[in-house]
Amino acid sequence: MKILVKSVTDIGAAVRRKRKGDGLTLVDAAGLCNVNYRFLSDLENGKPTVRLDKVLQVLAALGLELEITERSWKND
Repeated sequence: MKILVKSVTDIGAAVRRKRKGDGLTLVDAAGLCNVNYRFLSDLENGKPTVRLDKVLQVLAALGLELEITERSWKND
């Protein structure tokens, strides 16, 4: 899966898709990621104030990576 992230909602959708694809409930995934249920639910629902360190923790635990690439500035 490769997605262009433009918002927290995009990250949350990717986390939800991976969690469900792995057959995990929110409770199971929260335990696996060592975060509480509420945090994982907030992340999946695109809450803009989630902590970045915990987001990275969840991504790593679910086998997802976040990559930053330089954007080209094209004049259209």
